[in-house]
Amino acid sequence: MRQGWRTSIVALSIGAVVMPSAWGEEAGLELNQAVQMAQSRDPWLSGSQYTQDALEAEATAAGTLPDPMISLTAANLPTDTFDTGQEPMTQFSVGITQMFPRGDSLELMEKQKEQLGQQHPFLRQDRKAKVAATVSQLWLEAYKSQQTIALIERDMDLFEQLVDVTQVNYSSALGKARQQDVIRAQLELTRLDDRLTSLNQQMEASRQQLSEWIGDAAIAQPLAGELPELALAMPEFTQASTRLSRQEAGQALVHHPAVQALDRKIEAVKTGVDLAYQKYWPEWSVTAKYGYRADDPMGNDRAALFTAGVAFDLPIFTEKKQDKEVVAAVAKAESIKTDKSLLLRNMLAKLEKSKVQLIRLNERMSLYSNQLLPQLDEQAEASLEAYNNDDGDFAEAVRAYIDELDAKIEFLNIAVERQKLIATINYYLEGIE
Repeated sequence: MRQGWRTSIVALSIGAVVMPSAWGEEAGLELNQAVQMAQSRDPWLSGSQYTQDALEAEATAAGTLPDPMISLTAANLPTDTFDTGQEPMTQFSVGITQMFPRGDSLELMEKQKEQLGQQHPFLRQDRKAKVAATVSQLWLEAYKSQQTIALIERDMDLFEQLVDVTQVNYSSALGKARQQDVIRAQLELTRLDDRLTSLNQQMEASRQQLSEWIGDAAIAQPLAGELPELALAMPEFTQASTRLSRQEAGQALVHHPAVQALDRKIEAVKTGVDLAYQKYWPEWSVTAKYGYRADDPMGNDRAALFTAGVAFDLPIFTEKKQDKEVVAAVAKAESIKTDKSLLLRNMLAKLEKSKVQLIRLNERMSLYSNQLLPQLDEQAEASLEAYNNDDGDFAEAVRAYIDELDAKIEFLNIAVERQKLIATINYYLEGIE
């Protein structure tokens, strides 16, 4: 009876060492499809385009002279008769006044709006990269749960047969199985059922999170069975020396769209400093006015009047106004430069952290694939052989198969975490040529 049980279990355990690409062949929602769907559905991208369009329109408006002012005046009417011909000073006038902003304010305001608008192509590129990284994380998390379930369900047949064979051996007069062997086999099967329930819960939660980005496709459609092999944007990144790769990473981050967008904002703030200096120049206005006078009481014509004038302010009390506005503009520019330094430092630290983790995961994958999984497979078979020859314990044989299953699940976790790290690294290397 024990020999028959061994044959059945060994047959079910063939192919225990499985590479990630072989975990399920059913066609489903692939990672690149999910990313494309999320990017096409992202309303932020449309909002950014509208904001850019608005800034471009505002730039044109900001560089245009203000509208002239028209004035209509009835001046010096006699209050006793309101007769327009009674007094020589009475007149009806029409005037036009044109304001001229200070210095180069118009050109600088137009330039500043254009610079703010130039942020948005980079912001959209950064947003797409962020969406790709976020959706990749969610898809891979759901994939990990789905494929772990597949691994456990495949080994469930082994443990179900283990329970059946153990029960037969225990009830048979010739069998040497003990009651505790039957209980242990049933216990391990129950534990697998519990793990499946927990994994289904995790997979459903991940799918719900993914549905925020791609809609019902995340729930209604299974994920692809193949684990995608994401390409590293800078393949030599994990191969070069630490110092060299850090330099290369720093150079790459300078071209990151988030940094490029911040550069445009810094340029706009610098233009704001130039605008503040324009406040030291006077603001001018030119006025032209035509006045019509009615005939005098004797019927004689009165000459029309023309008035022209120029007005300007005198920015001479600058200590508490213009000087402070310049100081504020300069401080704001320096503050934005500090934001850039902090952003680069933060991104470089996270990139370096991801790099080290990826190197270690590559080492673990090699260790699992070349040594640990084959060794655990041999251990499981050896433990079963020893038990069949009355030279081993049933619990030890079961534990060996559980260890092998756990190792395959851990190998899957490593493979998925590796792809998640590559997705993260590719976000930070976005913009590299």
